[in-house]
Amino acid sequence: MNVFSISDLHLSGKNAKPMEVFGAGWENHFEKIKCDWLKKVSDEDIVLICGDTSWGITLEEGLFDLVSLKGLPGRKVFIRGNHDYWWNGITKLRRAAPDETFFFLQNDCVKFGNIIICGSRGWTCPGSADYTANDEKLYLREAERFSLCFKEVEKIRAEGDRLIVMIHYPPFSLKGKDTLFTQLFKEQRAEKVVFGHLHGEAFFPLKTFRDGIEYVLTSCDKVGFALQKIL
Repeated sequence: MNVFSISDLHLSGKNAKPMEVFGAGWENHFEKIKCDWLKKVSDEDIVLICGDTSWGITLEEGLFDLVSLKGLPGRKVFIRGNHDYWWNGITKLRRAAPDETFFFLQNDCVKFGNIIICGSRGWTCPGSADYTANDEKLYLREAERFSLCFKEVEKIRAEGDRLIVMIHYPPFSLKGKDTLFTQLFKEQRAEKVVFGHLHGEAFFPLKTFRDGIEYVLTSCDKVGFALQKIL
């Protein structure tokens, strides 16, 4: 069982927003992702999608884009990104899932074999260039959401289990200082943390090691529209 990740698919089947305006590399970007996906992923594998899956506004529009992932191999695990406005009501979303291979995380976790996956959106962190006093409330709220996730992790965690954390925003700034997110991930002995959100010329290392944890950036344009193997 392998674990892959990719994020920020920005699909727009019903809410047309061509991604080519963000650069020539985005042309037919979903076809590139699907082609790579089919080469790498088996039905027993896991694919982590770290937010900003659809430009849809309503649940109907978001589900239209999710259906385009139906039939692709692997168990697909999603968290919400800052543009996933269609994600409104976790119970309703889970009931509407295209099939049993779709898993949506919100203040909880999922376990496959000895691999536990939890996640939340996160938020801009102190030290980031765009962080202001107005962001503190959401930053603290998202840290609390991760605390709730880890309470659920502890209920099912057994000796030898491996913990992967999904977060949409980078969990620390380029200045590298600890945040509430990185402190929690360290305390919970996460093995890997995967995230997205960043695009274009915004610089951030694709892989960072700190406190024994590997942090992996998986925004699709940053990784050449190819799934990244996490485990």
